[in-house]
Amino acid sequence: MPPLLHGLSQRCLPARTTLSTAPFRTVLHPLLPRAFTATSLQLSKQMPPRRVILDNEIIENFLRGSGPGGQKINKTSCAVQLKHLPTGIVVKCQETRSRQQNRKIARRLLGDRLEELELGEESRTAVKGREKSKKKKSAEKKRKRKYRALEGKEAGGEGGLEGQGGEDAVDGVEEEGEKVTGGEKAADGGKGG
Repeated sequence: MPPLLHGLSQRCLPARTTLSTAPFRTVLHPLLPRAFTATSLQLSKQMPPRRVILDNEIIENFLRGSGPGGQKINKTSCAVQLKHLPTGIVVKCQETRSRQQNRKIARRLLGDRLEELELGEESRTAVKGREKSKKKKSAEKKRKRKYRALEGKEAGGEGGLEGQGGEDAVDGVEEEGEKVTGGEKAADGGKGG
């Protein structure tokens, strides 16, 4: 191979990867000085496989849309309505102006509803909901801990007069009458008298 093409082909080569069974993947690339490992995110609980919906189990209707989306929504039949014959579940989707995208979304929604019906608490949507609520509760606890810690520091003597002798100085002023303390000077605006 000529020297010019040798360098060019080396730069244009795709990354070489090593296969592994773990969620880690080691990637080797000719331009990088060393290999690096990429990890994939995984939920704490594996999701169940999606249910396959056969075409002969559903009736698919295309309806005229309504609502926002302009004149195209009102003139074209881009809204999709699916009815699952064995269960009688009906799903309608009109999220986009595209019939094909609405079809995909409606099939996914119908699959989720069927899965909820069959699996109950072990369905994909229930697992996702539990994970989301766990994250939300954890964030709320973290936020409460943060403010509790801040309140504890303020009550501990960093911001108040307790522990600095402020109460004793005020009591001394009331008893003697002539004694002027720093607290009174601040209240008078720094004027003597």
